[in-house]
Amino acid sequence: MSVTAHRLPLARARGIDPYWWFVAPLAAFLLLLYVAPMAWILSLSVTEAQENWYDNFAAVLGGENIHRMMWTTVRIVGLTTLISLVLGYVLAYAAVHMGPRQRLALMLAVVVPFWLSVLVRAFSWLILLRNNGLVNQAIMGLGLSDQPLPMVRNELGVVIGMVHYLVPYAFFPLYSAMSQMDQRVLMASRALGAGALRTFWRVFLPLTRPALFGAAVIVFVFGLGFFVTPAILGGGRVVIISEFVSIRVLQTLDWGLASALSLVLLAATLALIVAAARVVDLRRMLGGG
Repeated sequence: MSVTAHRLPLARARGIDPYWWFVAPLAAFLLLLYVAPMAWILSLSVTEAQENWYDNFAAVLGGENIHRMMWTTVRIVGLTTLISLVLGYVLAYAAVHMGPRQRLALMLAVVVPFWLSVLVRAFSWLILLRNNGLVNQAIMGLGLSDQPLPMVRNELGVVIGMVHYLVPYAFFPLYSAMSQMDQRVLMASRALGAGALRTFWRVFLPLTRPALFGAAVIVFVFGLGFFVTPAILGGGRVVIISEFVSIRVLQTLDWGLASALSLVLLAATLALIVAAARVVDLRRMLGGG
C-alpha cells in the first residue's frame, strides 16, 4: 500500500479532508471577491453619514417612502413567486407523466429562455404588451375590450416579465423531486382504493412539498435582486429595491443610503435562507438525496 493511502485515513481521522486542498485556492479567491466588496459597502454605510454612523440605517428603517418601496418589492416578488411556483409545478408534473418526445419538447420550451438575454426578453415583452402591441390587438380583435389595456409601466407588466424569467428556477427543482419519486408509493395508494385526486393530495403533494418550499426560496431570492425587467416594464412608475439603489448611486450619488439599504436587503435574504433551512433540509434537496 502506498504512503498516500496511509495518509488519507490519518488526515480524515484528524478532521481534515485532503481533497479540500484542491478547492481551497478557488474558495479563497471567491471569498476575497465577496468579502472585500461587502466590507467596502459596510464602511460606506457608516462613514457616508451626515452626523452619526447609524443615520443611513435609521433612514432605511424609518423612512416612509422606503417602507412603501419595500412593501412594493415584497408584494411584486411574492406574487411573482406564487405564480412561478404554480406554473413550474404544473409543467414539472406534466413533464414527469409525458412520453419521451413530449418531455423533450417541453424541456426545450423551458430552457430556451435561458439562451436569451434578460434585456432582450424585457424589451420583447414591452413590444408585446404596449398599447399597440400584439396582445392588445388580439384582445380588441376578439371583442374583449374596446380600448387597449394598460399592461406596461405598471405592476402587471413587471410581474409578467419576472414570471417569464423565473419559471425555470421553479420548474427544475420540482421536476428533479418528482422524477426521483418512488412510483410504488403512488401505486400502493391507488391499490388501497384512493382515486387520482386523493392520491395527488394525500401522497404526491406532501412528497414534493420540500422541493416546493426550496423552489419558493430560490425564486423569491432571485426576484429580490431583479433590476432590468422592473426598470423597463415598470417605466419608472414601479420602483423596487434594486432600482432604488441604482437611482441613489447614479443620480444622487448617495452611496451611504444605498449601501445601508443593500445591507438590509442582504440581511433579510440571509434570514430567509436560514429560516428555510430550518424547515427544509436544503442540503439534502440540493444534493438530490
